[in-house]
Amino acid sequence: MAITRRDLLLTGAAVAALPAFGSVAGVPVVGTAEAQSAGELPWRHALSLFGNVKYPADFKRFDYVNPDAPKAGVARQIAVGTFDNFNIVVAGVKGQVSGAVAFIYESLTTPSLDEVSTEYGALAEAVSHPDDFSFVIYRLRPQAKWHDGKPVTVEDVIFSLDSFKKHHPMYSAYYSHVVKAEKVGERDVKFVFDAPGNRELPQIVGQLTVLPKHWWEGTDAQGRKRDVSATTLEVPLGSGPYKVKEFVAGRSIALERVKDYWGRDLAANVGRNNFDELRYEYFRDATVAIEAFKADQVDWRTENSAKNWATAYDFPAVTEKRVILEEFANRSSGVMQAFVPNLRRAKFSDPRVRRALNYAFDYEEMNKQLFYGQYKRVSSYFDGLDELMATGLPQGKELEILETVRSQVPPEVFTTPYANPVGGTPEAVRDNLREALRLFKEAGYEVRDRKLIDVKSGTQFSLELLNQDPSFERVTLFYKPSLERLGIAVSVRTVDPTQYENRTREWDFDVVTNSWGESQSPGNEQREFWSSKTADIAGSRNIAGIKNPAIDKLIERLIYSRDRDDLVAATKALDRVLLWNHYVVPQWTYTKVRTARWDRFGRPAELPKYGQSGFPFVWWYDADKAARIAKKS
Repeated sequence: MAITRRDLLLTGAAVAALPAFGSVAGVPVVGTAEAQSAGELPWRHALSLFGNVKYPADFKRFDYVNPDAPKAGVARQIAVGTFDNFNIVVAGVKGQVSGAVAFIYESLTTPSLDEVSTEYGALAEAVSHPDDFSFVIYRLRPQAKWHDGKPVTVEDVIFSLDSFKKHHPMYSAYYSHVVKAEKVGERDVKFVFDAPGNRELPQIVGQLTVLPKHWWEGTDAQGRKRDVSATTLEVPLGSGPYKVKEFVAGRSIALERVKDYWGRDLAANVGRNNFDELRYEYFRDATVAIEAFKADQVDWRTENSAKNWATAYDFPAVTEKRVILEEFANRSSGVMQAFVPNLRRAKFSDPRVRRALNYAFDYEEMNKQLFYGQYKRVSSYFDGLDELMATGLPQGKELEILETVRSQVPPEVFTTPYANPVGGTPEAVRDNLREALRLFKEAGYEVRDRKLIDVKSGTQFSLELLNQDPSFERVTLFYKPSLERLGIAVSVRTVDPTQYENRTREWDFDVVTNSWGESQSPGNEQREFWSSKTADIAGSRNIAGIKNPAIDKLIERLIYSRDRDDLVAATKALDRVLLWNHYVVPQWTYTKVRTARWDRFGRPAELPKYGQSGFPFVWWYDADKAARIAKKS
């Protein structure tokens, strides 16, 4: 389950360091200092990490929606893999969850897609917290209800937090600073934090997906008690604009719009959720999925393969403009995508070994031969977020922060700007392989009979490149010969999604490919990505298994940043230390989102600035276009 705000943020200049709030209509607002001294805090309708919110308390709709969009039609979309679970609480550790089921739920707040890091009330109508961010109180809307007609309660919110913290490794780390949630009013829930100063916590608490306590503590149709810690294919109860209509386990799931949805008239929902049905068809691999798209079995496709984008869309419907190809600027996130060695295995514990693996990767030739020159190499854990990327040498506040861990980080952090090796020519490749062998020799290896041998054990260095997508084999097979030239025994293995997820949960791999999305406001999720505490928790996002006291300190420094400048400096310091420890072999990124769609949809004139295309939530089914497409067919 994605962390909504973090998937929607974008670069941009911050106008203020601390969250700002807009007042709630009808609720008197006083100055914060005055209110706190009086024992009361002002209630607000929105939260922002970057300054004043754009929309006032009495706003009618978001600017990027069409308030007159028709409510009709079906949007058929692609899902790759399989599913055997509808319980999002255990999505990180048990079964294969259907991502579509998350759409039946709601959170306390919802993001605005034309503002950076700003949330407006969804299940909650108001929010309040003190200047020191030591707690936050959310007030639920009286009209919020579940699909069975029962009200959404404070008890549901508390149950949800406890369930995610107990059973979901990612959210256990993400909400680790939330000590407790307690009922302080009929519709008021208070989240208490373990310490003041974590300016992000009030907002990320608002992103909590709320579950129905009464449903999960009840019994199913056979009289069996439900278990929030177990997988299930029983259709769960939600409160959102959609509910599950039908499904075939592992193959398809359809959501239908809830006609009497309690929140349909909320300003944040006007012009959204326009399709009567959202259908997701599951395919075992991308090759079959694209053929289904060509055959008009699905309506919309996001293309992440440069080869497909260059060669696969040459069928008649594209020429006849019945299928539209578009690229949208990716303004919502940065990314680190990389080959990830498993540091839990001794052979990858030496940073010189990991750095040598980077010298063996000829990205430039791969980009030319496999990707039609479309990509650029990732050079930062926050690639795409220029303000946050570590560049040049550290200076100013970043340097001050790094000085606090100088004895615990590689000396290059202070002396050398980080750069990936550059290949692309026979001469450069030979030089890089020589450097890789030099690093292996320093780490205790030598070449004997064309085999890279560990001098102490006498065994050959070997690794398995593990894939879950058959189309990615061409990448790992391209990498394989360079590694073999060093004397490494290399195997490439592709397994089905279920086996892949089980192996990565159990840390049963040598090298996998992984990506970490980053927002313009990094914070508590960094602990889940890189901290020592999460390295051995099954299902955590610390795939590499990083355990580094200096990184732990820098993460905490980032989380407790006092202002925007402090956050930027701490992020750059963290980025630089991660890079110089050579935990991963960076791969590539693309600055746009490629989409292909059958031309039967309408969209507002202004697409969401920070939500990429906004499909399927702010688009709609266009009956006239659909009729023309049908006629041409």
